[in-house]
Amino acid sequence: MYSENTGPILAKILKTNLDPGTIEWWNKQLSELRETPSARQLYLTYSLLGTKVQADLPEYPGGSSELTNYLELQNADNRQIARIYLLLFALEADREFYLPKVQKLIELADTGEMETFLKFLVLLPGAGDFRFSAVEALRTNIATVFDAIALNNPYPALYFNDQQWNQMYLKAAFMQRDLGQILSVKDRANQDLSRIISDYAHERWAASRDVDPQFWQPVSPFLEGALIEDVKRLLESDNMAERKAGALLASESGKEQVRQLLSAHPELQRMVVNKEIHWNNLNQ
Repeated sequence: MYSENTGPILAKILKTNLDPGTIEWWNKQLSELRETPSARQLYLTYSLLGTKVQADLPEYPGGSSELTNYLELQNADNRQIARIYLLLFALEADREFYLPKVQKLIELADTGEMETFLKFLVLLPGAGDFRFSAVEALRTNIATVFDAIALNNPYPALYFNDQQWNQMYLKAAFMQRDLGQILSVKDRANQDLSRIISDYAHERWAASRDVDPQFWQPVSPFLEGALIEDVKRLLESDNMAERKAGALLASESGKEQVRQLLSAHPELQRMVVNKEIHWNNLNQ
């Protein structure tokens, strides 16, 4: 999501929302960071933003853009925007010098700061350099930190490998997060994940526990063997949301034998044909 326009747009948002005195201080800090690279100056400026900039929601100047839409989606406040712009500015000014310093800031972040970093890593130049921090966040049991990287965030789909993606997807289900807010689920579907989903579902079923029907979304390109039996089970479930999930899997399969399973369920077939069901309305 980072582009050459990211910095100017963030700067314009801050100029619109900060008072003149804060803007004057802000510009002075940025000039010093550019002219004389300094870890101390970076850390001091970052720390002072906590008192200099209030955590108010911004007014967005001009029309909407992919960037402003993302900031609004993440409920970004002025302090968060200032902090991420500071890191972006430093990396653009002298990447070789500031990259390890930015990584250190992320490593030492408190919970609130970590949430900000994770939500907006995708806006930094060379965002892939921060993948270690993003993957480490998957270990957390703090829901807000996990959500910051996993939900409504394009970073995992862009930078995680399959193993890391699969780990995130499975943990999101385990933590009972809203799977509908994970971006690019179908684009990142893979055979290993399909097996993991089936194994996890069987463990849950054996313990008489429910499985979020939306959990099955990545499976349709890889339906074979036990997974076909899973589709049959979903189609015959007493749970309407599970039946809908089974219908979508059958209809999306590239195998005729799987698509034919839907013919035994004419009402579900009708709903699929009329596009009345999709992965985000299974429980409606």
